[in-house]
Amino acid sequence: MPDTRWMQRALELAERGRWPDPNPRVGCVLVDRAGQVVAEGVHAGAGTPHAEVAALTRAGERARGCTAYVTLEPCAHTGRTGPCADALVAAGVEAVVYAQSDPNPAAAGGTRVLRRAGVRVLGGCCAAAAEALNERWARTVRLGRPLVTWKFAATLDGRSAAADGTSRWVTGEQARADVHRLRAARDAVLVGTGTVLADDPRLTVRDLDDRPLPRQPLRAVMGLRPVPAGARVADGPGALQVLPTHDPAAALAALWDKGIRDVWLEGGPTLAAAFVRSELVDEVYAYLAPALLGAGTPAVGDLGITTMAGIRRLRINDVRVIGYDVRIHAVAKE
Repeated sequence: MPDTRWMQRALELAERGRWPDPNPRVGCVLVDRAGQVVAEGVHAGAGTPHAEVAALTRAGERARGCTAYVTLEPCAHTGRTGPCADALVAAGVEAVVYAQSDPNPAAAGGTRVLRRAGVRVLGGCCAAAAEALNERWARTVRLGRPLVTWKFAATLDGRSAAADGTSRWVTGEQARADVHRLRAARDAVLVGTGTVLADDPRLTVRDLDDRPLPRQPLRAVMGLRPVPAGARVADGPGALQVLPTHDPAAALAALWDKGIRDVWLEGGPTLAAAFVRSELVDEVYAYLAPALLGAGTPAVGDLGITTMAGIRRLRINDVRVIGYDVRIHAVAKE
């Protein structure tokens, strides 16, 4: 029977891995026949050694005869790095215990490689914990596109801007700080050219003193109109990507090809409606201010829904009060 202590340790290591990233977060612990840890490894992101290879490199010849505890089934394909299953065989590992089977068909098959080489393999150890750790990554693999989280701020009557176009600020400072915290956990912030022209946003991640933070998501602008010279979105830390299309699926495909896996959608009502109509919104963060405007710009444009039979219902994941505002986190039903 596997010793779950070592898999728990491997999961702790995996939590240090990077997300968002094209690759999953993975940890590995090599344990010798005496039950002593020989080496540990963690995958630090695409292009870096996988967790198994990192651990094997540290172990050297001491890896021979060890049991490898890995949070994800060792891969059997060559990408930026070689197959981990082959590396484990070459190192003389005696057994492999893994938690989650690899849901990526391009990388799966490591179990077969290991068993053909005579390595004992056991899967499913602490599987639920491993699947929870990489739940967002696994969803991107299943969908074949980046995850999309739509964020908007509105009054109780659903207005994101007043009739004269002014929109600063619908919500309070604490809610806006929460937005920056969630922005920072994504690969890219996406808006349309209409938002750039109307609001001239920076789309950067900043602290409470309005200073840019070290990690900046990609700033992405989609639409056929050019980004004006001097626009603040073009002048800031991090990179800018212009996507000359009105098609949400095409925009996401272009971002996927750049390694983007988690998109924070902050566009106006037209762009939001385009993504909702295309069924390309996975989560929603709605910040509702206890205020009324009575007229002005709605949070989302026309969805083509003319009857209650067509209503788009979401599943509530979390509701909390932030400062004077209410934040609702809802998830689209798959």
